[in-house]
Amino acid sequence: MLAGMDPLTELLAGVRARGALFHQSFLPSPWALRLDCGTPLALASMVHGTAWVLPDDGSPVRLNPGDVAILRGAAPYTVADSPAPSAGDVVLHSGDSCTGPDGAELAADLSLSTRSWGAREDGAAVLLSGMYQVEGDVGSRLLAALPPVLTVEQCMTDCPLSPVIAEEIARDEPGQQAVLDRLLDLLLLATLRSWFNGNEAHAPAWYRAHGDPVVGQALRLLHADPAHPWTVGALAAKAGTSRATLARRFTALVGEPPMSYLTDWRLTLAADLLRTPGATLGSVARQVGYADAFSLSAAFKRTRGVSPRAHLHATATPPPAGPTAPGRLIGARARPATAAVAGRAGTTSR
Repeated sequence: MLAGMDPLTELLAGVRARGALFHQSFLPSPWALRLDCGTPLALASMVHGTAWVLPDDGSPVRLNPGDVAILRGAAPYTVADSPAPSAGDVVLHSGDSCTGPDGAELAADLSLSTRSWGAREDGAAVLLSGMYQVEGDVGSRLLAALPPVLTVEQCMTDCPLSPVIAEEIARDEPGQQAVLDRLLDLLLLATLRSWFNGNEAHAPAWYRAHGDPVVGQALRLLHADPAHPWTVGALAAKAGTSRATLARRFTALVGEPPMSYLTDWRLTLAADLLRTPGATLGSVARQVGYADAFSLSAAFKRTRGVSPRAHLHATATPPPAGPTAPGRLIGARARPATAAVAGRAGTTSR
């Protein structure tokens, strides 16, 4: 672990993009896109024009140019140029499938150029959209901290990425995949940080506590070296306060005592490490601060009610269908006039 690592950095490591594809979509009005891909984390941002994000079980959310929306959960949703569209003209599925409402495959008709789709008409909206395949217990902790839909206006973020992304999307050079992966990670991090800072009442307790000079220091110490044999007294000494003060402030701000937080974080890390090929219970135990496999297994059963093996089986993430890969993005595409339902705009994946 790196000294000074904070909880948000650790949680974002669980959803780091690998093999991401940024797509920009040119969408002449009127348009409506139905996304039904089953991935647990999605992003949408407008480069030009406005849009509405329409969750099936939530209120419409308006997106202006530069705004970013993050959607949590695998439920389908719609993005459209109106808060009350008649229906999605194009439905995106997992496995590189894009169909019209009649089920006809549309993917072959929609490509414009490298990572660009739709119809380049005057006044067309330009949308960036994407999806993360979140894996592991660390990534799940991040998802649990988010509402079903969150939005960040362009004026709230200190990291305006749309111009950079629009420029990089069109390039096809050596190393371009790595550039796109990191841009996706930066967009997610900047959006979440801006949202947490601007919505303190809804931010998770561990994020709010990070700003406290005493509890924040304790959290950074725990995340920097979770395998260390920490005690409340040792943490208090490092944080420059008394044992009683740290215990009281930590519990009040984070919602649980320091050692309970550390135990849960150790088990979260252990669950992800155990998914590594060749990992053994004994080797993982030592990496997260337990003396041996028996101690780690006992902590799992005491805290989560099951053995590590049973926990991994219960939380296993099924592989995405078809060629879809973890961390890849789904880009929007507009439907050409030759499609089965001409005259409207749509998208397809990857």
